[in-house]
Amino acid sequence: MKARVIFLLSLMITSKAMPQQNTGFEKLTFVSETDTLPYRLLRPERAKVNKKYPLVVFLHGAGERGRDNEINLKYITPLFLNEINRKKFPAYVVVPQCPPGIWWAPQNWGEPGHTPAHTVIKLIDSLAIQFNIEKNRIYLMGLSMGGNGTWYLLATYPEKFAAGVPICGWGNPRLIPAMKNVPVWVFHGDADPVVPVDRSRELVNAIRQAGGNPRYTEYPGVGHDSWTPALSEPELLKWLFSKRIRK
Repeated sequence: MKARVIFLLSLMITSKAMPQQNTGFEKLTFVSETDTLPYRLLRPERAKVNKKYPLVVFLHGAGERGRDNEINLKYITPLFLNEINRKKFPAYVVVPQCPPGIWWAPQNWGEPGHTPAHTVIKLIDSLAIQFNIEKNRIYLMGLSMGGNGTWYLLATYPEKFAAGVPICGWGNPRLIPAMKNVPVWVFHGDADPVVPVDRSRELVNAIRQAGGNPRYTEYPGVGHDSWTPALSEPELLKWLFSKRIRK
């Protein structure tokens, strides 16, 4: 019992709570037995002690890698700091930061080894211990490199997530059938010069061929910045928060 307590404590978030002005996202660091990962955390407004809340995990793109724990918030704050959204969809929102020079997920999905994506899973488990997280309502979102990380985690841990939102991402279509039952809303611009739109199309088709029913929005004439219209979709949060893992 003592060893288990020590292990759980080692997974706890070591934090110097520094609420950042004008963001509402606390600046924290997750330390496990093997990894350190900076992240930002937004808590529900006026959270009730005996109430459980959903958890949204957002994975940033390659341009937001680093150790400053600042730039990882670049694109996500307007959506989750919106006063109407905060009242209508109270949730914990966590935004980890990928270290410089590496990717969220292994670029060959079949290769062994530890990546920041696996540390994100440890972080999720740690948050579920610390806070009143509704474990059947954990959601994953990501753009570009984070879209790739989203696809990877959904395919690797399909039992963990109630829904996913990969934006202009890519992945391995051979491994996608494992997540066929996870609801996804996929976004991509058909003029994307960085991650070709065919990368999302092939993954959406792989889910459909496996018997899944993905939702797919493709923006005509939009380049790599498909996250701007995607994160502005009026039905996005309503769709996301309606999903639950059915057991």
